[in-house]
Amino acid sequence: MSITSDSSIPVGQLRCEYLSNPIGLDIRQPRLSWKLTAVQRAAKQTAFQVQAAESLEALTQSMPLLWNTGKVASDETLNHVYSGAALHSEQRCYWRVRVWDNDDRASVWSEPAFWEMGLLAAADWRADWIEPDWDEDPQLQHPCPYLRTDFAVEGRVKTARVAISSHGLYSLSVNGRAVTDAIFTPGYTAYEKRLQYQVYDVTALLRDGANAAGVILGDGWWRGKVGAMSVRNSYGTKLALLMQLHIVYTDGREQRVISDDHWRATTGPILMSDLKDGEIYDARLELPGWDMPNYDASRWRGVRQANYSYANLTGTAGVPVRRHETFQPALIKTPAGQSMLDMGQNFAGRVRMKLRGAAGATITLQHGETLDRNGNFTMQNLNLAGNIAVNQKVTYTFKGDGDEVFEPHFTFHGFRYVLVEGYPGRLEAGNFTGIAVYSDMPPTGTFRCSNPLVNQLQQNISWSQKSNFLDIPTDCPQRERAGWTGDAQIFARTGSFIMDTAAFYTKWLADLAAEQHADGMVTNLVPDGFKHAGGLMKRLEGSAGWGDAAVIIPWTVYQCYGDAGILRRQYASMKAWVDYVVERAGHTHWARKLQPAYWLSRDRRARQWRIWDTGYHWGEWLESGTGSVSLVLGILKRMLFSEPAVATPYLVYSSGLLARVADTLGETADNEHYQQIHEQAKAAYLAEYVGDDGHIRPDRQSSYVRALAFDLLPDDLRPRAARRLVELVRQNGNHLGTGFLTTTYLCHMLSRYGYLDVAYALLNQQTVPSWLYPVTKGATSIWETWDGIAADGTPRMSLNHYSYGAVGSWLYQVVAGIEIDPHAPGYKHFYIQPSPGGGLTHARAVYQSVRGQIVSAWQMEDAAMRLEIEVPPNTTATIRLPNARLERVTESGVALAQAHGISGVRQDESDIVCLAASGAYNFEYQIA
Repeated sequence: MSITSDSSIPVGQLRCEYLSNPIGLDIRQPRLSWKLTAVQRAAKQTAFQVQAAESLEALTQSMPLLWNTGKVASDETLNHVYSGAALHSEQRCYWRVRVWDNDDRASVWSEPAFWEMGLLAAADWRADWIEPDWDEDPQLQHPCPYLRTDFAVEGRVKTARVAISSHGLYSLSVNGRAVTDAIFTPGYTAYEKRLQYQVYDVTALLRDGANAAGVILGDGWWRGKVGAMSVRNSYGTKLALLMQLHIVYTDGREQRVISDDHWRATTGPILMSDLKDGEIYDARLELPGWDMPNYDASRWRGVRQANYSYANLTGTAGVPVRRHETFQPALIKTPAGQSMLDMGQNFAGRVRMKLRGAAGATITLQHGETLDRNGNFTMQNLNLAGNIAVNQKVTYTFKGDGDEVFEPHFTFHGFRYVLVEGYPGRLEAGNFTGIAVYSDMPPTGTFRCSNPLVNQLQQNISWSQKSNFLDIPTDCPQRERAGWTGDAQIFARTGSFIMDTAAFYTKWLADLAAEQHADGMVTNLVPDGFKHAGGLMKRLEGSAGWGDAAVIIPWTVYQCYGDAGILRRQYASMKAWVDYVVERAGHTHWARKLQPAYWLSRDRRARQWRIWDTGYHWGEWLESGTGSVSLVLGILKRMLFSEPAVATPYLVYSSGLLARVADTLGETADNEHYQQIHEQAKAAYLAEYVGDDGHIRPDRQSSYVRALAFDLLPDDLRPRAARRLVELVRQNGNHLGTGFLTTTYLCHMLSRYGYLDVAYALLNQQTVPSWLYPVTKGATSIWETWDGIAADGTPRMSLNHYSYGAVGSWLYQVVAGIEIDPHAPGYKHFYIQPSPGGGLTHARAVYQSVRGQIVSAWQMEDAAMRLEIEVPPNTTATIRLPNARLERVTESGVALAQAHGISGVRQDESDIVCLAASGAYNFEYQIA
């Protein structure tokens, strides 16, 4: 093949299953993606070629390849399935790609990337599960076990890979050096069905001769406290290790070092380490050199081989948790005389300290989010049923050996303030550093505007996401740390602007499906740490809006990342949930059967089978105006009478989404089936809850938002419903009145139906309930309730919940105007249609989409509008210029109609609409 190379479209950012150079994949045919980085306009890929080989030499020197696609005519850059030679365990594959542009010019080859397979069969595991050889009272918290083994390396090492998992958390070192900067491994999954293992390259850590491996185990989610009720031993009462080190020498010899009965175990300085309670550490009990060769472990105990299955082991699919931003605190004295650190930011993480102390002296750090009304440290806002739901305390005992540096091991805290007690010396702020920890998702979105309060709001949203995306999407990083499904689905769209959530959600959704009950019911929490606890929580499962995460989040991932594979993988789970809802809706609530109208109306009985009025539903949780007493009464009411006015719309919405998923996947019969359910449920909802005048029962903001967002109304009633929504907002003094489920849609519906000014009025509102009230009170994260800190300074409930931060999507989608085309997912084609207003003079959003950088930035000065747009290579964007006349618009100094890369220019009422090919654009015009 004759090729002319121009490098006109550079190729980079090669990813395998959304990850950069992953090790330990157990997907036998992984998917490959790349990005194009051309700066010229109208740059387009028309063809590509991928090559994969077992070595860099084979890839670059015309040696036999594992896979060579040849030149493939395609403009797609995402999720190309490896279709080469069958792969085997621990195999490394190097790959590269080149593309052809719209002039049929080939790029140079990309820089090579790689992926490496994990252990693809249970038989590949030669290691045994081992547990420390001692008995423990499962009702008590215990010191962390230390385990070690010695081994010899004899010869020159070519490669060395260690595969490891644990019951509980692990920290692995080889010859005294940590093998990874990832923490909280192996992560939190539905352990009984999906226990992750990780694979690390430890070639550089080995030495000729004597070597040692050491592992510390922590309780983690396995047997530590989880959830609001701090349930312990959710998955087991014993910690265990599974580890396998595979060494390949340059002469072809192989050696395996495995966890077996030759290992030794003891306890050390970590006397307790719990995710919620914190850590107790006595430095006098440290074991110098314990993970180094030739350490004397003769006094250590042995280990027991445990008979656990390998069938639930799965390679890591998500992103690891790592340390990120650091904070230097201020040291302050409270009115009560307490010594306290103020990190200046509410976040999830921990504190590293460097201090001196006499042997036996102790310092205690307790971590909290806020101050009480008098300015003193408090944790009362985390009260649950009269008890502190979380301890968040670290106690360190000095060994008395100069400067001692300490950072906790298997715990994290949700905090801004740290109460320091017991230290006998002089405290200095410089001796402490706050460290944020969260899943290592690449940041993808930034939003700034002319209103500093809105900018702080956006920053608060980002920090609540960071604080709660710690291996799973949690509700809060202090009180519960639980994977509430409703919170996750509410925030999914916003979260996918701020960070690359594709791999994160892929991993978590696999656990959602694993935890799903046989009848299709989706648990409130994923993973479900309460599954063996029973009690009240088990009666509150299967809730509308919560279980619907099974359908809404995969669809969101598909739309944001163009990943039809997530739809296929989750399809059975999605169907099972909708089928469960349909079955539940087929039952009639006992209270309805007591109503004479039910028996007197044949029509009402006929539509009953599509009204979901059974089971418990969290409903419009924390709807504006609900206090603690009404919350409890609301739970009791919904337990007795269900919440059909909320549940039925979710039946309509999820069945409609599932029909679209079936259509996308070519499942024709399912598409017709679920579309029929969708239409029947929609008709039932209309007849039951919507009047001919467009009024909806109950007559609350949330009812109208839900009906508009879920497309429940006929065309003629939508404007009436929107008008009624506006009336309710204005009657409430331009305050929102929604709760968890509909706040995410409120501003979207107002702006969609022509009430942009009302949406901006809500955004700019600074009194309770509003998004900016917390900002005026100094919030650095999103609060669980609208009045998280009352006017008198009294704190209430969690101050780090991302749910109400879902308004962030409106800032990107409406204010900046970056919107997906649902028919071209993954921003293959998208819209840029900014909506100035609300007193803003400028706004700028930058989004690193899965195909490249998107920019929408507008600025108004007097009557002049300037709009900066960036469209990634290989994509197109429909641009709407608000309040513009064609004769007044220029692009980069030339008339719009003559601008290179612009086509389809037309006047649409007061706006100009055009199609832009890839490239950077600058529009200017006088506002009409």
